Amino acid sequence: MRTCIFILLILSLFLTGYSQVSYDIPIVVVDVNGGFPIPDEPKIVAHMKVIDHGPGAFNLVSDSGNIYDGNVGIEVRGRYSAMLPQKSFGFETRNAAGENLNVSLLGLPEENDWILLANYNDKSFLRNSLAGEIFRKMGHYAPRTRHCEVIVNNGYEGIYVLTEKIKRDKNRVDIATLDVTENSGDDLTGGYIFKTDYYDSGDSWISNYPPFDRPDGTVYFVYSYPDPVVITENQKQYLQDYVDTFEEVLHGSHFKNPVSGYAAYIDVNSFLDYFILSEVSRNVDAYKKSRFFFKDKESKGGKIQSGPPWDYDWAWKDIWDCYMFTNTDGSGWAYQVNDCDVWPTPPVYMTRLLQDEHFANRLKLRYETLRRSFLSTDYLFSYIDSVTTYLNEAQKRHYTRWDILGENVGAPEVGYIPTTFNSEMGKFKDWIETRLNWLDAHMPGDANGPMGISRDEEISLRLFPNPASDLVYIESNISISRIEILQVSGIRVLQSVQPAGFSSSINISSLTPGLYIVHIVLENGEQISRKLMIN
Repeated sequence: MRTCIFILLILSLFLTGYSQVSYDIPIVVVDVNGGFPIPDEPKIVAHMKVIDHGPGAFNLVSDSGNIYDGNVGIEVRGRYSAMLPQKSFGFETRNAAGENLNVSLLGLPEENDWILLANYNDKSFLRNSLAGEIFRKMGHYAPRTRHCEVIVNNGYEGIYVLTEKIKRDKNRVDIATLDVTENSGDDLTGGYIFKTDYYDSGDSWISNYPPFDRPDGTVYFVYSYPDPVVITENQKQYLQDYVDTFEEVLHGSHFKNPVSGYAAYIDVNSFLDYFILSEVSRNVDAYKKSRFFFKDKESKGGKIQSGPPWDYDWAWKDIWDCYMFTNTDGSGWAYQVNDCDVWPTPPVYMTRLLQDEHFANRLKLRYETLRRSFLSTDYLFSYIDSVTTYLNEAQKRHYTRWDILGENVGAPEVGYIPTTFNSEMGKFKDWIETRLNWLDAHMPGDANGPMGISRDEEISLRLFPNPASDLVYIESNISISRIEILQVSGIRVLQSVQPAGFSSSINISSLTPGLYIVHIVLENGEQISRKLMIN
């Protein structure tokens, strides 16, 4: 009986066309003037309708766009994914004059930059959305998503995931704006978004420190915000100096110090949670590409945050790649990806951070706490089941358009390839349960051990670059009252004349090369001294 119904569905689609189908999930209809195919780049002008009459109602291609009905600029996006038959698209909502137009789409907060992620490489339709769901539950921002079906130039393209593009925005990565005039003081300290990803000489800089587990590797960081074409030289230098000093501290012998060690430069909780998400999903791309970081102004915290997560369609499955991703018993660590000759070369700070007993113990405690809530199999399976039910009719149309069930397409998977949608979802749940069981037994740390949390950890003070030759930056999460630079003998050679606030820069170019002491007095009365080498 089911076979007959499926055959009738196929015949109906061929006889009537997708324009006559009643869709039970939102639809996005794109029309390019002249019917031209959407190019890889640049964006071309098109008309878009987004139609959604709500739960239990049906949507028709002929309906007016009750969610959005207007102009867009649209292009094919992605690198590897752009070579797959079902294309992903990036688009901007625009007004009649061709200017960016902030709108809310399918309940997502207003913005103008959006992505339609294809699912050719993800037969479950939810690997990216599940990763985002978990990271948001952890208390961080991750791109919000909505499932929809897409029709381009009267051609049905299947199920897509409407996704927020990662960018600086009050409803996305909520950090300070940074324009070309902000090149000093607290303004210069944020906000920034950068990442490890594919790069070229014009959009990136080279780290001074190879990965701990790949000493012959070269790490590139890519500017994301401000855009590489507009970021100023002062802003580039500040961000490079900050990251360089963090890496120098992480490589140093006192990296565990809660005041002057790595914890002064990064938001530890975000690194813990990003690690947990990346390892639960055993994501091959979690560290080597599409790996984002961001940093707000010093007056708003100022530390490097790990995330948001992106690009999880190769995750949550066993694939032919580096050895740990081929394991079918749930074993292996994604962060050890540098064991293989991967490109781009990722920094993978976890190799060093896990050498700190306190970090490892906090990791174990956090993981065990999450396993009792939204990392429990009950919670995850409930989420997967809800998506399975929601897409039950849409997936039939999708797999009529893309007849790939039972075929090994996209990421080369290990093992059997399910021949039905329900068995695909069953395999997905089996993979998660196997992976979590392995992590339960192998997660580093001791949840009952010392966490290293003390009063000292409340103070984060950063001094960089060090060594320095021109400007030196001093930043603290507690307002700075006074800064003095002393010779080793104790003779004062420089002193700030005004309260420095949370961030200050001092011109030390007049001082002769050598070793100095920087004496910092905080607003709460704390006094901290640091060594400074002047070249």
